[in-house]
Amino acid sequence: MSICFSGNQAVAYAMKQIDPDVMGAFPITPSTEIPEHFAEYVANGEVNTEYVTVESEHSSMSVCIAAEAAGARAVCATSSCGLALMYELLYVAASCRLPIALACVNRALSGPININNDHSDSMGARDTGWIQLYAENNQEAYDNFLMAMPIGETPNVRLPVMTCMDGFITSHAVENIELLETEAVRRFIGEYSPENYLLKKENPLAVGPYDISSYYMEHKVMEAEAMKAAKARILEVSAEFEKISGRRYGLFEEYRMEDAELALVMIGSSAGTAKAAVDKLRADGVKAGIVKIRVFRPFPGEELAGVLANTAAVAVMDKSEGFSANGGPLFAETRSALYDLQKRPHLIDIVYGLGGRDLKTEDVEKVFGRLANIAATGETGPVYVHMGQRQRRAQDEHSI
Repeated sequence: MSICFSGNQAVAYAMKQIDPDVMGAFPITPSTEIPEHFAEYVANGEVNTEYVTVESEHSSMSVCIAAEAAGARAVCATSSCGLALMYELLYVAASCRLPIALACVNRALSGPININNDHSDSMGARDTGWIQLYAENNQEAYDNFLMAMPIGETPNVRLPVMTCMDGFITSHAVENIELLETEAVRRFIGEYSPENYLLKKENPLAVGPYDISSYYMEHKVMEAEAMKAAKARILEVSAEFEKISGRRYGLFEEYRMEDAELALVMIGSSAGTAKAAVDKLRADGVKAGIVKIRVFRPFPGEELAGVLANTAAVAVMDKSEGFSANGGPLFAETRSALYDLQKRPHLIDIVYGLGGRDLKTEDVEKVFGRLANIAATGETGPVYVHMGQRQRRAQDEHSI
């Protein structure tokens, strides 16, 4: 069924079709519409969800942890400082192996306060043990949320899943998407049947007890192995989803990469802008391409290296500042992934779009222009630069 939905509406509708047992609900821009729309479904009796209104995002994640530990399916949505307020509990959810599904509508973190899009919130939570999926558009936001539960609930994974989309750009923009029939969604999701849970009287247990040094490391290794197992499970679920939707998803999307000599690696809605620029460059004879990362955790390092092995120059586009003095988080992961290649492409990092700063097709063309110069001369120049800030525009234009 085709319908015109915003990204927030699409995710709320996916939640409706799943009909989770519990939602921990607290509003924060730009994710507020998700619990708002879902509250309508609850009020109208369209779902059987226990809708728990709480006093903070910390509490909404606490509700989800308690529900999952008791054997129920739990969902929530948040953004920016709300995700940061959950920080302690993100670790608890993952370490307790509770497959909560969280919709993160990406927004810049304070300060100064900013309500527009970048990826600093979810990137700040990248090492909390959560699987992270990123959407380019509303269709992907809907599809990713539907896939979250079959991924996270798998026994050899049992990890929470964060599905991310760009605030306002994706969350509030309205476009046509294809919805699945609810019965098909229910069959795809299946019943949640955890092996152990607090209300299972046959096997009393504690969740989240004090973990002494004799056991803590073993549990962290198990968690790390679960994240490794998640990569194969994501591909399995994607294949199953394709059968009912006709839409194919991988760990990343390759756009015009079949013979690309110059490439961008990026995440989220900016890929749409970049694709338009690549089409224009291809028409001019430039062998340009894009790798759009869909799965950031677990990071598809080996697979990404295979795709980029035959390129001459690559720009990683980070919509988050890592404050490492060496570039952003996507650059760090990509650079590490390419390290073992016998012949590596030249690699640079472009930090862009912070706090909602626009990325235009001509900006993307400039990046490819710099890559072409790097490929021709072998001279990389500044590896880590920022694009588009006013105070250093002249220097920035020279660097890009």
